[in-house]
Amino acid sequence: MDEKDRHIITFGGDDDISLDVDIPQDIEPEVHPYDDSEYEDRRQEYYSQEAGADSVNDEEYAEPEETYDRQESYHETYTQPLNVKPVREKRYVTRGALVLCMILTMLLSSVLGAYFGATLGRAGNGNSDNSGSSSSESSSDLSQLSLSDATGSELTIADVVAMNEDSVVEILVSGTTRDFFGQMQVSEGAGSGVIINENGYIVTNYHVIQGANKVQVTLHNGETYPATIVGGVNENDIAVIKINATDLKVAKIGDSSTVKVGDTAVAIGNPLGQLGGTATTGIISALDRRLQIDGRTLDLLQTDAAINGGNSGGGLFNSRGELIGIVDAKSSGVGIEGLAFAIPINSVTDIINDLVENGKVSAKPAIGIMIQDVSEENAQYYNLEAAGVYVAQVTGENAQRAGFQQGDRIISINGDKIESSSDLISRVRACKVGDTVTVVISRSGQEIEIKTVLEESTATE
Repeated sequence: MDEKDRHIITFGGDDDISLDVDIPQDIEPEVHPYDDSEYEDRRQEYYSQEAGADSVNDEEYAEPEETYDRQESYHETYTQPLNVKPVREKRYVTRGALVLCMILTMLLSSVLGAYFGATLGRAGNGNSDNSGSSSSESSSDLSQLSLSDATGSELTIADVVAMNEDSVVEILVSGTTRDFFGQMQVSEGAGSGVIINENGYIVTNYHVIQGANKVQVTLHNGETYPATIVGGVNENDIAVIKINATDLKVAKIGDSSTVKVGDTAVAIGNPLGQLGGTATTGIISALDRRLQIDGRTLDLLQTDAAINGGNSGGGLFNSRGELIGIVDAKSSGVGIEGLAFAIPINSVTDIINDLVENGKVSAKPAIGIMIQDVSEENAQYYNLEAAGVYVAQVTGENAQRAGFQQGDRIISINGDKIESSSDLISRVRACKVGDTVTVVISRSGQEIEIKTVLEESTATE
């Protein structure tokens, strides 16, 4: 069949479904000629069967004036041109459009999935019991906590200062001294202190209040109080004073034995005696620095936090806002920066507690001798047998009866080796007054074992 004889029929709507069919252009109808006489005979036969031959009235059923040309009607009906829509051009989807459609479909699926998941989750929570609701609230509360609240980790420097600024005070002292000509002069000094009891007890350095006959304390809020000296220990450079006030902000005591090099250190004090409430920060630079300061041998924490005159007696705090040391001194001189020291709080806790609870330092055990550290250089210079801890003077009756002599080198006490004066002091302080201890000494190259009873020793002045 020729192309001109082919037609494409489109069934309506937007689906564009097309059907390719062959339709002949010229249809010759099958002609069935009728004879008028035959037509009349059949007509008469039909009505005769229905109503009988006698009932047929030719006049009633007269032939129509116009005749029906069956051949012409059939030909006209099937030879009319068909109403066929034109063929639409085929459309193709590009690869980029296909990829874009896929991405949009996935995004839509994700959004719908999240929405229905959240809806189901809320429905589940709505059907849960009260315990479930409480758990949900607890989770929400935890999300509002800071990391330090949840884990006990470090606070910010601002948090540490806010925690302790009301616990650190300014101290002004005055006293009388004699000048070169023997005349009395009034001297003044300044320092810092830390509140360790809400009823007005404040810890500071012994050298801050040493020789003072008037002490004045100024709180962070500006209130000023006269203070009395409760007592102190010169060899530890620690003292306690008291003001007549209550409900004071107390510093939280920490554990200096857990401090590590590199830990955060925050110092709060009264530098220059005029800048109360000053905060400086740094790190712990070293532990157990043994220094001789004004005739005292102290084991101190070292920090690079800025310390100046007037900071003495102030607080050194860790990253949790806990008091780990009492600022004691700084090294000064040309080219010296970032060298400051503090007394570890653990080493003076017992003394502070004694002063607060009893108003004095309880009697401490002592051998009854004065001791001195000798270095290798000094041992060679003075022709001594070796470096170590030597007896400088025998002061106690029990020590004299036991046989101690000046120049004895102490080797051990109760089996513990002694390498420094602080070793000997710590071993003795671990005992009680009246305990008997065994001390091994070296005298003229010969080791001698001495047993002695510990005496009372009060270092309070």
